[in-house]
Amino acid sequence: MSAVAAVAPQPRRRRAPAPTEHGPRPVPEQRWDALAARAPQMVATMQVYLDQLSVSSRPSTVDAASLALRHLVAHITETDPVCRTVAAIERRHVESYKLALAARPGKRGNTTVSAQTIRHNLGMLRTFFERVIDWDYPDAPRRVPVFTGDLPKADEPTPKFLDDPTAAKFMAALAADPNRRRRLIVELLARTGMRAGELGGLRDDAMYRLGDTYWLRIPLGKLHNDRSVPLHPLLVGLINDYRAWRGPTSTGLLVERDDHRPFDRRTIHRYVQAMAKRAGVGHVHPHQLRHTLATQCLNRGMSLEAIAALLGHRSPRMTLVYARIADTVVAEQYFNATRAVEADARTTATARDDQRDAAARHRRLLGNGHCTRPLELDCRFQTICEGCGFFETGPQFVTILRRQRDDAADHVDVARAQLYDELVRVIDEQETAATP
Repeated sequence: MSAVAAVAPQPRRRRAPAPTEHGPRPVPEQRWDALAARAPQMVATMQVYLDQLSVSSRPSTVDAASLALRHLVAHITETDPVCRTVAAIERRHVESYKLALAARPGKRGNTTVSAQTIRHNLGMLRTFFERVIDWDYPDAPRRVPVFTGDLPKADEPTPKFLDDPTAAKFMAALAADPNRRRRLIVELLARTGMRAGELGGLRDDAMYRLGDTYWLRIPLGKLHNDRSVPLHPLLVGLINDYRAWRGPTSTGLLVERDDHRPFDRRTIHRYVQAMAKRAGVGHVHPHQLRHTLATQCLNRGMSLEAIAALLGHRSPRMTLVYARIADTVVAEQYFNATRAVEADARTTATARDDQRDAAARHRRLLGNGHCTRPLELDCRFQTICEGCGFFETGPQFVTILRRQRDDAADHVDVARAQLYDELVRVIDEQETAATP
């Protein structure tokens, strides 16, 4: 496959944007036709790639790839106008673009874009370069200029969900909503775990009955798979009531806007937020209702396999993220362990108290101190207490010790005289050190 070749006049050199305190000034987003005037061959190659991508990917994926490629073309043609083909893109261009991307202002007032946005854009570019090389495009670089190490490590935050008290307040406010359509939409999100995009595509005949159970057929969604989920009896009544109130549908959809068009994600988000405001629980996103249902089911004994089927997950890894939120097994084992630690601590403290009480009972008064030898230990020495490791004395015995020292000196018992003299000296030093 070959990219469309094009010849264009030499582009006019433009001065690079002035740097800011955070790095190079971000390049404004531009349309493909404006970029094609500056780098026709580069743009032609990218558009051929996007045409191929549109065959196998969703429109949202193609739009994201298009935006990432336009960012790159805009930056390269601003900073190096001589580079006008994909084959001419080098590592230095990617490194310059990385700095510019990191300096772009973020959404919602953030100073710069998030690491997730950087990872997303660079990942799109890396995939582009890998494919145009594998597909033997004539206008392809010799090697992929975006390395794996360029992509920031992906964060793995736990899903945002409503805790039980908050969810109860939200559902109570929803139950009192007089708007039939709005209540049905939000109840479906909260009680089936479907995505907002899936809800907009529900057909009018999506509800069906097998035996005593009603089911809801959810159309092809984000992961290209449809599924059926059991319907709560409340939802069965709400769907029948809404159909009777609505009358025949002109689009074949279960819920449709007043202009008979499918509901978009933005309108569904407004419905959910209106309920959150009425309940007084702060900001709530439609996907939080999905996370909340999964968390509640997991905490009440539903298996991960069943939750994966309910939510339409293809990989167990997608469902395991909910196990990190509130794993009842972890909680049970944690509290069992802490109770055991606390019991051991109480036992150890009691044993130490008993030891201290026993030691106090076993202190025996001597003429010049105390013997702390436990009763269960026999003492075979009756005349060398002062040199024993269990011997204790103090200031109250200094007078006796001095008399014993003098008596030993009178009897020329040099060793005992030195022993008593050392005991007196140690007591004197301790007294001096304790005096302020």
